[in-house]
Amino acid sequence: MTALLVVGATGKTGRQVVARLRARGLAVRAASRTGEQRFDWADERTWAAALDGVAGAYVAAPDDAAAVPAFLARAADRGVERLVLLSARGIDVPGYFGDAEAEGHLRNEAALRATGARWTILRPGWFAQNFSEGLFLDPVRRGELRLAAGEGAAAFVDTGDIADVAVAALTGDGHAGEVYDLSGPRALTIAEALAEIERASGHAARYVAVPSEQYVDDLAGQGWSHADAHLWAAALTPIATGREAAVADGVRRALGREATDFADYARAAAAAWRPEARA
Repeated sequence: MTALLVVGATGKTGRQVVARLRARGLAVRAASRTGEQRFDWADERTWAAALDGVAGAYVAAPDDAAAVPAFLARAADRGVERLVLLSARGIDVPGYFGDAEAEGHLRNEAALRATGARWTILRPGWFAQNFSEGLFLDPVRRGELRLAAGEGAAAFVDTGDIADVAVAALTGDGHAGEVYDLSGPRALTIAEALAEIERASGHAARYVAVPSEQYVDDLAGQGWSHADAHLWAAALTPIATGREAAVADGVRRALGREATDFADYARAAAAAWRPEARA
């Protein structure tokens, strides 16, 4: 029986792809270092079992996973017909992420195109779910979110939309060879996003814009390595410069509907910010 493989199945997008595919009654192999199917980017011995009998794969890899091109080539050699790669918005725009390198994503995309499989590339911007599941959650719960994002805005994309596009590319027609830039339907500043969260949940948090150097020091004070802190600061550059404010049409092109609005996301995630979630 053929299956669909999800690499990064415990991540923000991967677990939603798994859930959607299973809701359709499809056979899914959920792969991660700690998931149902053991998979480790640093251990090629785990790749064969993950790929056995697979017809299509969604691949969401950490930014530092240098083995992605080798895995994509292996997947194609093993007869995987459809490959959907999670990449990042703006990687083909010089200086989009400040001084940070986008070469890893570009290398992965080039390797994907070279496989000969029916490939699809997803390039999402900043996730709305960073406010409810990721780096922003604890500061928002504490009532103050300090970021090196200036007064810039972002068209935050709902990870559910990313998952819907991935599922469409894995199971439907018309997505082969497509590169989908994914965003929400409107841009919000960080302060405006926090205001939407307050309207949805009743929990108020204020935004404090800090210089990039201060943000790096803040993260280092929380135990982050300076290298990782610099990467996060650089990742905020597109918001600070206003580049993340542009609304992309990928969700509409792929799904024939508008992207999920941040207000709708905030209402769905409101429990994450209420007092009982912090108990």
